[in-house]
Amino acid sequence: MQPNIIFITCHDLGKHLSCYGEKTVNSPALSELAESGVAMDNAFCTAPQCSPSRSALHTGRHAHANGVMGLTHQPFNWGLHGHERHVAQILRENGYVTALLGEQHLSHNPVSLGYHLVRPRKAAADVARDVDDFLCTAAQLGEPFYLEVGLVEAHRPYDWGGATPDDALGVSVPAYLPDAPEAQKEFAELQGAIRALDQAIGRILRSVKAYDLAQNTWILFTADHGLAMPRAKGTLYDPGIGVALLMRWPEAGLEGGRRYSELVSHVDVAPTLFEGLGIETPGDVHGHSYWSLLQGEAYQAREAIFAEKTFHTAYEPMRAVRTRDFKLIANFEVGPLVDVADDVRHSPIYPLMLDQITGQRPPLELYDLHSDPWEKRNLAGSAQCAQVKQDLSRLLVEWMRSTDDPLLRGPIPSPFYEQAVAGLRQGS
Repeated sequence: MQPNIIFITCHDLGKHLSCYGEKTVNSPALSELAESGVAMDNAFCTAPQCSPSRSALHTGRHAHANGVMGLTHQPFNWGLHGHERHVAQILRENGYVTALLGEQHLSHNPVSLGYHLVRPRKAAADVARDVDDFLCTAAQLGEPFYLEVGLVEAHRPYDWGGATPDDALGVSVPAYLPDAPEAQKEFAELQGAIRALDQAIGRILRSVKAYDLAQNTWILFTADHGLAMPRAKGTLYDPGIGVALLMRWPEAGLEGGRRYSELVSHVDVAPTLFEGLGIETPGDVHGHSYWSLLQGEAYQAREAIFAEKTFHTAYEPMRAVRTRDFKLIANFEVGPLVDVADDVRHSPIYPLMLDQITGQRPPLELYDLHSDPWEKRNLAGSAQCAQVKQDLSRLLVEWMRSTDDPLLRGPIPSPFYEQAVAGLRQGS
């Protein structure tokens, strides 16, 4: 019998959870999922902002190829190309009942993505109640389902849905940020949002068990990108692209608290899902299935993952390649040393870091991830790292060519540009 799938995503979390070492974060439900399922310790999104990241996660194709090179809401209005196929659409074609409960941030018309049922975004506790209703009905019908659960938390403002600050276990401030009173206060607020997120997931996990669905339901959890903090969200540094990735499916042996250190990318999730379900993987996906890794079979691990950014608050084209040891970031346009997304500028931490984020970004950035895990010392001009820079440059260009990155052909206009041109034509 085909398994059910519950695919849970959340905003702006990165891997800031107790199961990834943040001991002051109150997230017991996600810890339980990690301890009873499997956890990927080196998982990365493909873009450090919402819509592009989700587009790759749910199509298996990088954002510069699938059309979502920026946010999908106004004034940006990016969208998937008409021929792109979302996971929900493919599973629907293979006999699954498909549903979206909560956030998706990928299309103005989510029904077009392949869902039979869509219920709009709500606070996490309300989404969890909707999930319980859905699972109750699904258990009675007995048909395999794909349920996508989109949680707004932990997006700013952190009091969304009534969440309150949580410093009961102390406060964790990552080392790439100043451990100042402003940071302590803000991270207590963030931890409150994560607690609300985790409580909702706890209810979902209890519902799965209550309706006797746990054994043959594949549960996946991940975040779209890193925390909404300076040098994280909107950047290609590890705090911007590193993400939690947890899953459990007892029937297929995805259990027991195993942890994997292999590099995996969000673009790999869709092909892994298809292979695990025995569904033909579309030939144009960019990702590589790691199903054999999860099954304890021979697996060719990635030597590198790739990430990108084209548009967010403005035109900010950059691409990156990351191996276990080094990261190369190519910046294709003049801009500030560290881009800070609009919502991150509301952080009280932002003004404390102006000396670290102002200035002009260099064309290339190269970091030794062992000696400099927070990516503060740019080695692109170092003679000792010349060969590393050459090797990573080659890898990055090969990836851009193989995925038909339009940036190789020159600057990329946005839908906003096209709207301006159309307006001029109408007025001339």
